[in-house]
Amino acid sequence: MDAPLHPDTVARLRVPSLALDGCVYAYLWRDLSAAADISDEQLTTWFPATPLCGMSWALSGQVRELAPDGTPGDWLPAGLVGGPRSGPKRFRSTRGGRAFMVAIRPEAFQAMTGVDLSALKDRMLGLSEVVDDPDWRAFDRAMQAARDEHEAQRLFEAFLLPRWREASRRMAEEPDAAAVAPRGYSGWMQHLAMRAVAAGHGRSVRQAERRIKQWSGQSLRALRLVSRAEAAFKSVRRQEESAETILWSALAHDNGYADQAHLCRETRRLSGFSPEELRRLVSESESFWAYRVWV
Repeated sequence: MDAPLHPDTVARLRVPSLALDGCVYAYLWRDLSAAADISDEQLTTWFPATPLCGMSWALSGQVRELAPDGTPGDWLPAGLVGGPRSGPKRFRSTRGGRAFMVAIRPEAFQAMTGVDLSALKDRMLGLSEVVDDPDWRAFDRAMQAARDEHEAQRLFEAFLLPRWREASRRMAEEPDAAAVAPRGYSGWMQHLAMRAVAAGHGRSVRQAERRIKQWSGQSLRALRLVSRAEAAFKSVRRQEESAETILWSALAHDNGYADQAHLCRETRRLSGFSPEELRRLVSESESFWAYRVWV
């Protein structure tokens, strides 16, 4: 799926191999190399809050995070790992930048690396800072040297697949473990909750919630919040595609919000914008390409 607005940029969602189902959620590819006349604003990317972990590699160019007031931070490492995010993030690439990004389920990343996800929440660090292992460091270097999105995906899957097979085998040995989590935040969240209840000998609500936080880096309440927001955003996109008038009060009710004000508060918390502002920006701004490819 492609979703750029600038005619010379590429913004693409790539589907992972079926062998990584339950581990990798999706790949994103961003290529600015042909966009000679691109503006600073079009070099910017907005990402919403997410319950997923992220891995990314700059194959060319550099990227830095922008503070809420727009102040640029330091240049980020070419190979990055990020934990679940409780709020929006904004980044700016240099001209000619190309980046391969991976959205990965947190429990899968934790099972393969042993990383404490609570320490990674709302942070982005160099891969070598997060996983101190020579094989992962060599993998990081190979990814940074990839020629294009196709080679990056091939290298990534060749490295990750044997590690995911071993991790999923261990996870499948848990009592009552389901084979694969459904797609979509809502189905994945419910799968995680059932797995937490079934795991081990402790089956109290508090113990299950502790397991959910260990595996996902977030509380069950935080997962429900972002799951509800994803469902609402999909509703908006469907209504726009069918040229329906969006009634925010009805949309809030249909997606489990107390009222329209509740929808507005949570949307602003997760994206930085009101629902109507976000709808307009996703439709009109190059900087919101990630939203367009995701749904």
